[in-house]
Amino acid sequence: MKEKTGNIIKLALFTVALGAFAGLVIWCFLKATAFCTDLLWVRLPEASQIPFIVVIVCAAGGLFTGIMHKLFGDYPEELSVVMGKIKKDKYYDYRPMPVMLVSAFIPLVLGASVGPEAGLTGIIAGLCYWVGDNVTYARQNAFMFSEIGEAVTLGQLFHSPLFGIFAVEEDKDDETGGISRMSKGSRLLFYGLSTAASFIIVGILNRLFGAAMEGFPSFDEVVSSENDYFMLLIYIPAGLILYGIFELCEKLTKGIGKSLPVIFKETLCGIAVGFMGLFFPFVMFSGEEQMGELIAGIVSYAPLMLAGICLLKIFMTTFCLNLGLKGGHFFPLIFACTCMGYAIAGFAFADAGPHAAFASACVTSTVMGAQLKKAFAASLLLLLCFPVKALLWIFLCAVIGKSLAAFIENIMKNKEGKEYA
Repeated sequence: MKEKTGNIIKLALFTVALGAFAGLVIWCFLKATAFCTDLLWVRLPEASQIPFIVVIVCAAGGLFTGIMHKLFGDYPEELSVVMGKIKKDKYYDYRPMPVMLVSAFIPLVLGASVGPEAGLTGIIAGLCYWVGDNVTYARQNAFMFSEIGEAVTLGQLFHSPLFGIFAVEEDKDDETGGISRMSKGSRLLFYGLSTAASFIIVGILNRLFGAAMEGFPSFDEVVSSENDYFMLLIYIPAGLILYGIFELCEKLTKGIGKSLPVIFKETLCGIAVGFMGLFFPFVMFSGEEQMGELIAGIVSYAPLMLAGICLLKIFMTTFCLNLGLKGGHFFPLIFACTCMGYAIAGFAFADAGPHAAFASACVTSTVMGAQLKKAFAASLLLLLCFPVKALLWIFLCAVIGKSLAAFIENIMKNKEGKEYA
């Protein structure tokens, strides 16, 4: 019993250290990204006075990314790919760590319509396995630490510890080993300790040196009435249609990406991102700053314009993902769906202001439930930008979105199977 207690204490301390280290890595990465982004998009144009200097730099960044992909492989890998490799192989190769860091860094600085979660999850997972290979005590728990690393990374990036924990828990396969062999209470304890350590370290660094990442702006409140509840008959189908559009754009841009040679497609993507920055800045980056502008100025945007921004944002996100300037899609998709929620409220109500938050919450949660296939994790994720008061409606729409999307996809698969037969 004494030996067992000692092992638990040792494991808990190591878990805390891992969370603190992950928080430090995430903060440094995001701080460097923010600094270089300001250099490229604010200081360089002011200092150079060269027309289209940003397009030139973005094209050069795309070219450099293409060369790296040609020489070292297609990094950063998407979140689902990273965790799929970990579950299948019980390992994630950390040897190309410098390539992973640079490949995750460049798209964010250039302003590609992607978020940081994919690249950082791969980086943290690689570091966890590096620790496992180089620290004797950690070797037998490397898979467990990779799961904890994923939870910490997602929780930190989305300012939602519970999302990070349950995004991992909802995807749990009891045969994967590692932390899965523990009781749920033990798992939650270690997730919690690691995530708390991460938030403490990031909080200290933010206080000393300024925030590395401001995070998504959130709605102060969500007001709903009988008219809003009736509009669920519009919001949920609209969310399912948006999910279908996202999947269609994903297939289309993936086909374009496969048909173009490496280096050329990344350079083309860099040029496209540069021109978007000049003429359509609202569809740039992951969407945090634009979300703040949207929330603050709902009355200044025409519904048709917001619908157009939504569709263009979705296309640009899949375009960047599949033409080489890769990253995560959670932030951009949340922003795009919020725009569509605003647009629908603007079409439906003479005064859209009081109804926009509820519309956005319902449309966005329907899409995220369908896309993530994890209703509870999707609901916790959306507490990033919607108040807890809306959680019931968010969860309801996420469950419906997940269920209807799965039902439609099963019908499509069966139809394709019969046609093939």
